[in-house]
Amino acid sequence: MRIAPVTFFVTAALLASSAFAQDTATVTAIETELSSKQTELDNFTQILDKHIAEESRLQSQLELLRQRSSELEKEKNQALDAMNEMYRRLIDDPSLDISAAQGRYQQAVATHKQNKDDIALQLGAIAGQRKEIEQIRVAKHTLVNTLESLKDQLSTARVERLRNEFTREGTLEIEHTVNCKRTETLAACEQRGQQLGLQKATKRFIDQVFANLSEQRTVEPKRNIAGAQVQVMSSHVVNSSFSGQGNYSVNLSVTMRGDINGSRLCSLLNIDNRFCAEYGTPLAIGYQPSYPSTFSDTQINFSDEPGTASFITPASNNEVVSVAKLSTPAIVETVVKKTQPLPEKKTLVELTIRSNVLDDEVFINGVSFGSTKLVTSLAPGLHNIEIRKLGYETYSAQLDLKKAKTLRAKLVKKPEAIAAATPTAKTATNVVATDNKPQNKVVVIPAGQFKMGDLTGNGLANERPVVEKVLSHSFAMQSTEVTVAQFRQFIERTGFVTESEKSKGCAYYKNGEPVWEIDYNWKNPGYTQQENFPVVCVSYEDAKAYSEWLSGETGLQYRLPNEVEWEYAARAGKDSEYPWGNEIGRNLANCGWCGSEWSNKSPAAVAEFAPNGFGLYDTVGNVWEWTQKRASQEDVTVRGGAWNFAPSLARVSTRLTLAPDFRANYIGFRLIRER
Repeated sequence: MRIAPVTFFVTAALLASSAFAQDTATVTAIETELSSKQTELDNFTQILDKHIAEESRLQSQLELLRQRSSELEKEKNQALDAMNEMYRRLIDDPSLDISAAQGRYQQAVATHKQNKDDIALQLGAIAGQRKEIEQIRVAKHTLVNTLESLKDQLSTARVERLRNEFTREGTLEIEHTVNCKRTETLAACEQRGQQLGLQKATKRFIDQVFANLSEQRTVEPKRNIAGAQVQVMSSHVVNSSFSGQGNYSVNLSVTMRGDINGSRLCSLLNIDNRFCAEYGTPLAIGYQPSYPSTFSDTQINFSDEPGTASFITPASNNEVVSVAKLSTPAIVETVVKKTQPLPEKKTLVELTIRSNVLDDEVFINGVSFGSTKLVTSLAPGLHNIEIRKLGYETYSAQLDLKKAKTLRAKLVKKPEAIAAATPTAKTATNVVATDNKPQNKVVVIPAGQFKMGDLTGNGLANERPVVEKVLSHSFAMQSTEVTVAQFRQFIERTGFVTESEKSKGCAYYKNGEPVWEIDYNWKNPGYTQQENFPVVCVSYEDAKAYSEWLSGETGLQYRLPNEVEWEYAARAGKDSEYPWGNEIGRNLANCGWCGSEWSNKSPAAVAEFAPNGFGLYDTVGNVWEWTQKRASQEDVTVRGGAWNFAPSLARVSTRLTLAPDFRANYIGFRLIRER
């Protein structure tokens, strides 16, 4: 006997609309702020371009004035010679009129002096333009950082909104009619009608969830990977009846709540997975709710294939409860059987494990759980944790897990381990036998060629166009940024005074803006630092002074890397944004919102994170690094990002241009050693 057409009647919309309106308001507010800041940045860019153009015009005028100065100097000398000749002739002929020669000379002197004054005024105007350009550039960099952080906030808000939209709660009233089979008892027909009505209710609920998503057009094409689920909170029969034609009609009121695999939210929104790293695991298939059911002593199992439903319904009166995984229409097979009371499910506790290295392996109670960052759920109680990596001492701990916990493990290198040993980069060390000379570890960067600039289209305007660069010779580069201890050695031996110490101090970020603090310098950068932290609050000239001293101390030639050398070394043969790929990930580097314990707080000690393929540490984040400017350049470029700058600004091709005397508690340097 065929089943009669199914009808639905929706009596209640999804609940908690005010909360979702608040989520949308948050996203909208961030988008509005982004638009405003982008407009502000565009205006700054236009103003900066005008100032640069004006400086170029003033420089051209200065060049003309200097050229004219040579011509006027020549005219003045010629006028002087002519006047002196007239004076000699005047001795023989006192009646000679020499006023014309005197006038010419006087005019030449006055014109020459006026030109010198014009040059002085022009230099003053250029200095004023340079100051304006410096201020605009710093403000522009601040805006860029603000924009990138807003983009991160927007991604976070979008994920949270989507999660809340998937986990909303609502009630549907469903009217469902089936035709009873001849071989079926009335009780069995009643039970089947209610079961199918419940299934259709959950299907309709999940359809409504997808239909009402704020970013429905983005998410819907990926519906099959969403892992969306439905938990039936309660269900009761409003009314039911049998007709004379053998039909059974039931009106069910079903209250449901959605659930979603949090780790998939980022894939649904096409954003970096780091924004979903903190969400726990989704509601598990086979979850057994402790709600009463209208089907006494009955368990109903639907196919567990993707896009089908799975209901578990313990015994009780007038209530139907289930958990459903639904994304596409399903063919449902029903099995009715007697069951024993369900055992109580033991509550699991979430454990997050992080470490300071990549490619490690985590063992929990002797079982491999993969590498960090790891999020898993375990039963409460004692657990033995081991984290292993070749070349490192095994980290071991025993945890008495009672509540959600984050374990931060620090693996220590074995004494014989050599950092950054790679097939393409040899490790070399200047280790001087006596204690009165500095020690500096360097790695050899092989010769080669690469594409320099924004390879993925995600960069700033000054990263384009992409150009092919060739490095004909190998060179050696310090594997870490110059540390406080190394810089202190330079200061103590030379008595050098940095620009921060003899001028207006050092810049730092306060409420998203660069602020000068007179008392900040390399010894006191505004946060607690250790001797193995990268030295900061040093200007370009300070870094050059250190390199010249180091060259004299070691007898080897050290200098700042130029931009080509820096990017080539930082890329280490990769075309990706970062050494590990095109996503920043979590806790892989120290930059703003990168998930490390130092993010937005301070630099980390050098070499806290894994090196790149050439054995260089902290080319992503920690502190920006000065590069060597060309002779024709007025400004200097810093590379690599910093602990308080957005992750997107720590990409290998990102460039920020600054004045040589600028210094901040987020700028340091490393050197290369020439062959």
